[in-house]
Amino acid sequence: MRDHAKSEFPDVGLLNRDGVLKFLMRTGQNAIALPSEKLAISSGLDGRMEQSREAEAELAGRVRLRFVQTDGNFDVLSEEAILADDATHAVSATDLPMALTRPEGRQIAERWLTESRVSRDTIRLALPPSFINVGAGDVIEVAADQGEGVGLYRVDRMEHGEMQLIEGVRIEAEVYEPSELSDELAGVREFIPPVPLTSVFMDLPLITGDEQEHAPHVAITGSPWPGSVAVYQSLSEADFALNSIVAARSSIGFTETPLPRGHAGLIDRGAPLEVKMIHGTLASTTDAALLNGSNLVAIGDGSPDNWELIQFRDAELIAPERYLLSHRIRGQLGSNGVGPDTWPAGSWFVVMDGVPSQIELGRNLRRISQTFRIGPARRSYDDPSYEEFVHAFEGNGLRPYAPVHVNYLKTGSDIRFDWIRRTRIDGDAWDLAEVPLGEETEAYTVRVLQSDQVVREVTVTKPTWVYENSDLRSDGISGAFQVSIAQNSARFGPGIFRTIGVDG
Repeated sequence: MRDHAKSEFPDVGLLNRDGVLKFLMRTGQNAIALPSEKLAISSGLDGRMEQSREAEAELAGRVRLRFVQTDGNFDVLSEEAILADDATHAVSATDLPMALTRPEGRQIAERWLTESRVSRDTIRLALPPSFINVGAGDVIEVAADQGEGVGLYRVDRMEHGEMQLIEGVRIEAEVYEPSELSDELAGVREFIPPVPLTSVFMDLPLITGDEQEHAPHVAITGSPWPGSVAVYQSLSEADFALNSIVAARSSIGFTETPLPRGHAGLIDRGAPLEVKMIHGTLASTTDAALLNGSNLVAIGDGSPDNWELIQFRDAELIAPERYLLSHRIRGQLGSNGVGPDTWPAGSWFVVMDGVPSQIELGRNLRRISQTFRIGPARRSYDDPSYEEFVHAFEGNGLRPYAPVHVNYLKTGSDIRFDWIRRTRIDGDAWDLAEVPLGEETEAYTVRVLQSDQVVREVTVTKPTWVYENSDLRSDGISGAFQVSIAQNSARFGPGIFRTIGVDG
């Protein structure tokens, strides 16, 4: 029959003796004295007793304890104890499923580390039947011959036969004395309930050229910021699936003054635009950085399609979170021709500094209405803090730019129209004779309008078109009219139209 005493907790031993579980303190009190002459002689031992010590390499010089901090927010904390004279990098880590104060956790780690060094010394000996009262968990005081080697040992294992074979480990009572550690009160953080976030979807043209052409951007901010935000997507109002995780807040604000339409390609030196930021700061930049794409922002009405991309060089802080922006470049990346003649005060203002990110969107879901829910990632999408949006996206990264330099010339009774196309892909190289087409084939849609009614629409494959007098008469054109021209995309259709007025 065998009895065992386990020692997994610092100062209490768990004892299994005769089928009964007992808890005994390890202070070494009431130790049973075992003089050497009282020990039995066993053939399984080399002498009356065997003493051994584990190798130094088997000793961890660092103990790390993880536990739950009590009386606070129940955070998971970690405490370490290190042997000052040990250079080992070995770490013994333990997760303790208990709620403790920080000093309690530190004391346990220190006791475990000290005990591990002391318990390297073990002893084996045999006892005659007269010592049947000695059992697992008891503390014995053993003295070798001539009084040498006196020490306290805890019996960890016993075998009962014609004699009792005992295995024990050395203990020191001082190990279990409490340390003088100052108590540390656990702090309790104020509960901050989640609140709805400020979110906006933007179906933008290509900015760097590395984006997914058909996927929209999403810009999100809020105070307090929940740390990370989840975007869920569904084709209906059920079965939502996680689309993406947004980890950073976008710099978002609103315009405080109107912004009239400006000329693309020219510096807008009009009245400064006043902006109030919800989150984020603005700063001036240099001319060189401006021409290389710095300080790019999107101004829109909050709908996915209606956004103009502009840049600014000068930002003047006039009040907390309020700026005056001047020396602007309008209609960047083909966004001229988008939006109203004047962006009103209260328009969205989003800094495109790389933080607004694209969501995942399959090509087959373009122009299909979908439901999105946006809220704190740590909460379920049905939490009241989530906001719901329903949008269908055109995929404006595929949209061709509007033609430029549209002119007409009357040749006899006919009218000839000419224009220059632009490209949405790799169009920044000045050493090319012609910018890349960017589409599968070259094609343009030409519309003739009078009194805002389309009276003729044709498709041509070159940047020129002749409106013959016979067609003009058959269309019933009289007086002034307009011609609108757009480059075509096989995947998007006609891009942004450029309109020119023709005198009658």
